[in-house]
Amino acid sequence: MSFCSFFGKEYYKDHFKPGIYVCFQCGHPLFSSRSKYEHSSPWPAFTETIREDSVTKHMETLTAYKVLCGKCGNGLGHEFLNDGPEEGLTRF
Repeated sequence: MSFCSFFGKEYYKDHFKPGIYVCFQCGHPLFSSRSKYEHSSPWPAFTETIREDSVTKHMETLTAYKVLCGKCGNGLGHEFLNDGPEEGLTRF
């Protein structure tokens, strides 16, 4: 997973400096720090991607999509519908 480290500290969960989060494998722009917010999960949380083609998504359940880098297909985790910081927003 691009932003997750299971063997130690999760580097980007509490990182809120301005910038762009990119795919670890290919450098494709994925998320802006402007859409990042604090969440109880161990991973960074975002409400939206930078561009529509930043990621590709495949429905996994009625409330979750599997999310991949839009350029190289690297696994990025999930988009959870209606689990964002405000009603109606999703969480990546």
